[in-house]
Amino acid sequence: MHILITGAAGFLGQRLLHQLLQRQTLCDQPITHMTLVDQSQAEAPETPGISLESHAIDISAPNAFDTLLEQRPDVIFHLAAVVSAAAEADLDLGMAVNFDATRALLEGCRAHQLSETRLVMASSVAVYGGELPEVLDDMTALQPQTSYGTQKAMCELLINDYSRRELIDGRVLRLPTIVVRPGRPNAAASSFASSILREPLNQQEAICPVPRDQAMFVMSPARVIDALMHGAELSSEALGAFRALILPGITTDVTEMLEALSETAGPEAVARVRHEPDPRIASLVASWPARFTPRKAERLGFIGDQSFREILDAHLSESEPGGSAERPSR
Repeated sequence: MHILITGAAGFLGQRLLHQLLQRQTLCDQPITHMTLVDQSQAEAPETPGISLESHAIDISAPNAFDTLLEQRPDVIFHLAAVVSAAAEADLDLGMAVNFDATRALLEGCRAHQLSETRLVMASSVAVYGGELPEVLDDMTALQPQTSYGTQKAMCELLINDYSRRELIDGRVLRLPTIVVRPGRPNAAASSFASSILREPLNQQEAICPVPRDQAMFVMSPARVIDALMHGAELSSEALGAFRALILPGITTDVTEMLEALSETAGPEAVARVRHEPDPRIASLVASWPARFTPRKAERLGFIGDQSFREILDAHLSESEPGGSAERPSR
C-alpha cells in the first residue's frame, strides 16, 4: 500500500501521517510506502517496514504531480489548501492552490490511468451559504459565499465527475471547523475558535472577533483523522454516485465554548478572552451554516463527538505530560 499525502507538513497532514504510521495498515493492507508533499518539507520519521519520502513542492507549479503519480499511489489524501481568510484576501493564490492544483492532480491521475486510486479530499462547510434551510443535509444545494467555499465546491464537482467517468475513485469529506487546533493561529477565519480555548489554557490572552451567539459546526481533530481514514476505506459501492458528504460534527456557539472553558479552567481563563468585533471575520464565519443532519455519514459508519465538553476534554488529555501543555488546575 502506497499512500500520498498533500499538505503533509500541516496540522492535519502531520496528525494523519503519525496515525497511519501507528496503524501501519489501511484498507486491510500493510502500508509499505508513504510520500509526503507540501510547500515546505514535512517531517518523515523513520518507521521500520515503511519507506517514507518527503518533498517540498509548489503543487500549483506546472507538472508538479508528474513524478509523484508515476509511483502509482493506492490512496491519495489531498489536504493541501489555502485557508479561508487567505483565499478571500488573495483570489489568485486561492484559485491556484485550491482549484487549479486539484484539477492538475485529477488530470495527472487520468494521464497515469489511476482509476483504482482512492482520492480523499478535505472539503468544508464553506461550500454552503446564502438563503438556507434551518438544518442542512448532504444534498442541500451549494451556494458558497466566499472564494474559498467556491473553490472547494468546484473541486467537489470535478471529483464527482472524474469518479463517474471511472478516472479516479474519489471521495469528498466536508469538514466542520476543527477545534482545538494546537500551535498558533493561522489565516483561517475560524482560527479564533481554537485560540479562545487554547491560549487561555496556556495563560495567554485571546481575541474573539465574532458575537457570543455565533453558532458553528465543529469537530475534534481526532475524529477528523478517524474520518479521513474511514473515508479511504469505504468501497465505491457504499459511497454511491454522489461522492461528497458532511461529517457528523456538533453545533455549538461561542457562549457554550466559553462555558466549557470556565468549567474546566475557571472564570480566570475566560477573562483572558477579549471580545473585539472584526466585521471581516464575522461576515465570513456568519456565512457558514451551523446545523446539519449528516445522515449519509452516520449510515456509512463515521463517528462524531458527543458534546463540546468532550472535545475540550480530549484536547486537555492530549496536552497532558507527553503533550505541549499541562492541564490547568482550578
